[in-house]
Amino acid sequence: MISPRLLKRCAIRANIYNLMTVSRNIVKTPVNLAERQALDIRAGDTVRVTIKIVEEKITTGANKKAKSEKRSRLQKFEGLVIARKHGKEAGGTFTVRKVSSGVGVEKIFPLYSPNIEKIELVKRAKVRRSKLYYIRATTSKEMRKKMKNQVFADYAVVEPESVPLEEVETEAVAGAKSSEVSTEGKEAQEEVIAEEKAKTEEKEETKVEAPKEETPSEEEKK
Repeated sequence: MISPRLLKRCAIRANIYNLMTVSRNIVKTPVNLAERQALDIRAGDTVRVTIKIVEEKITTGANKKAKSEKRSRLQKFEGLVIARKHGKEAGGTFTVRKVSSGVGVEKIFPLYSPNIEKIELVKRAKVRRSKLYYIRATTSKEMRKKMKNQVFADYAVVEPESVPLEEVETEAVAGAKSSEVSTEGKEAQEEVIAEEKAKTEEKEETKVEAPKEETPSEEEKK
């Protein structure tokens, strides 16, 4: 028979062991776990994630001693959730994809990361798959099609537009009239210039030198 003292000692030791294991499994985190679990992020959701980025800047003072300053800033990343892994466990993650200036960008975020300041659910859509990796192929195909269309547009042969004969005749008549007007104007200018030249020549001819007075010689004076 086992004595009651031994049983008490065994029970006390078991309780102490359980308390130690529980204290080991407890993780202290600044994240509100219940709030993150209540989001229930799924594939097909449009999510806006606010990330806290810490930057370290090293500066040198007057004493030439290096000082490190830590600065934090917030950055938003909005896109489509294409995958969700490990559910609501401690290591749960979700993958967000967005297209910026024609380039696809993907980021994998831990669900309970303290570097995530806020997760906002923008839109929710019904999807029949748990992983939306096929979106990568569809977007690349669309980009290829656009590139092909651009290439064909650059090297396309432009055919001359068919103009009716009536319009061609009217344009020819108008051109002939304008040419006649221009020739008449030139002839009038030439006539004016010729008249001015003739007038100047006549003036030069009419100019007559004044006669010089003859001085009497000495013999005539005597």
